[in-house]
Amino acid sequence: MTGVFSLLDLFGYVALLLWGTHMVTSGVLRGYGSALRRWLGRYLAHRPAAFAFGVCITALLQSSTATGLMATSFAANGFLGLAPGLAVMLGANVGTTLIVQVMSFDISVVAPVLILLGFAVHRRTDDARYENLGRVAIGLGLMLLSLHLLVGTLAPVENAAFLRVIAQSLASEPVLAMGVAALLTWMFHSSVAMVLLVASLAHAGVVDAPGALALVLGANLGGTLPALVEADTPVARRLPLGNLIVRGVGCVLCLPLLHPIAHLLAPLGDSAARVAVNFHTAFNLALAVIFLLPVERMAALLVRLLPDPPRPDDPGVPQYLDAGALDSANVALANATREAMRMADMVEGMLKGVVEVFGKDDRSRAAAIGRMDPWLDRLGMAIRDYLTDLGGEALNEEDARRSQDILAFVINIEHIGDITANNLMEFAAKKAQRGQDFSADDIQDLALMHGQVMESLRLGFAVFMHGDLRAAQRLLSRKEAIWRLENEAADRHLRALREHRDANAGGDVYLRILRDLKRIHSHVAAFTYLPLERAGMLQDRLVR
Repeated sequence: MTGVFSLLDLFGYVALLLWGTHMVTSGVLRGYGSALRRWLGRYLAHRPAAFAFGVCITALLQSSTATGLMATSFAANGFLGLAPGLAVMLGANVGTTLIVQVMSFDISVVAPVLILLGFAVHRRTDDARYENLGRVAIGLGLMLLSLHLLVGTLAPVENAAFLRVIAQSLASEPVLAMGVAALLTWMFHSSVAMVLLVASLAHAGVVDAPGALALVLGANLGGTLPALVEADTPVARRLPLGNLIVRGVGCVLCLPLLHPIAHLLAPLGDSAARVAVNFHTAFNLALAVIFLLPVERMAALLVRLLPDPPRPDDPGVPQYLDAGALDSANVALANATREAMRMADMVEGMLKGVVEVFGKDDRSRAAAIGRMDPWLDRLGMAIRDYLTDLGGEALNEEDARRSQDILAFVINIEHIGDITANNLMEFAAKKAQRGQDFSADDIQDLALMHGQVMESLRLGFAVFMHGDLRAAQRLLSRKEAIWRLENEAADRHLRALREHRDANAGGDVYLRILRDLKRIHSHVAAFTYLPLERAGMLQDRLVR
């Protein structure tokens, strides 16, 4: 029974190590995920910056797997180029070695201090950023505590018969050792935890130095699997496949040389545990040096191996709402934003054709615009469901605000689509049936008002995508101009009717078109309300 309890202790402490890693990762993402997303999209066009970002973000998240999942989702959705994404992953792989180097030293004395400070900060503050900072401190403390307990648990059982048998098997079968470690790392979703566990086994004498190196190779290989397994499209698989190829090449090269490598690294450390940790660092640094320069060529190879799939025939099918990204709020919100902009592109295309439909009585164009409304409705429903699945504990205050912005944007886009496809196209059909024509003045005023709406729509997109407060103020102030244009055009049209200068004028159809263009502009202006209200810049007199 002693062996059973020892195994239970061992698995419990491994679980504690994994939970500590999870707390650090979730704390950083919840507290600072939105800022990381902005950095990822703004500063990572070049390889050195992308590599440095991968090192730093992995050191913060305590997990290259989390960095890999984040980078994979951004690369799949077009927010991050494939070549910079590969550089991010090379940096993430190096970042794990920094974590392992620090954690491999006996600094367990600070574990209770970190847990106590983290608990105090988490409980005593209402600021979400400091609350998540406390969560990170607790996670780091739990990781250090679990490692200390692991070493203490393994020490008495290092001479157990079953462990000696396992150790001998691993030492004589490095391929088997690497496969077992890769499988465990995939199950743990943490190469850091696996390498630290290997170091603990080596420190306790359960495995020798060459066996520990084989296990470290497996941990590196297994760390690439979660992002690859969870990717659900060929485009999403490119980045994790590239990371798998890089580490796979490294494993193939190192596997036959484990004994010479262990001998070469021995002067840098006096124990098998230190050799394993140093090998983990050297392995990933060497891969970064070898593969950082040719990342563009590798990106081109991955595109050839995994080409873009054909676009779905149904435009109403979501393309970017990856359910696997719901565990990472900042990635999921980026996905929802990308899908919302697909809706915006559809609406912009619908509105561009309005003047042509009325000016030329283009019935085929009118029918095409009418067919787009159900697509918008289905995309809007899919985005709302996606944001609902995302809601809850995973959202920090900034993420919750962004979720509200996306939801408001989607609802207003749907209203614009409804007005365009139903009301305006219905008026176009009535105009064609009655054989009515608009006067030259009517067409000119209609084109002027339509142009103002289109320009406002582009301002609204800038507000939604970048939170541009100046664009928001300009857009809101344009409501007065639209109101004046609609009134002046309506007055001129009514005067012309009274004077009977155009007996075949469009009459009430024309007035309803003007009214609906003004309604569309009101929905566009609504994009500004939430950001301006949060900034204390919303002027009630402009909200009509």
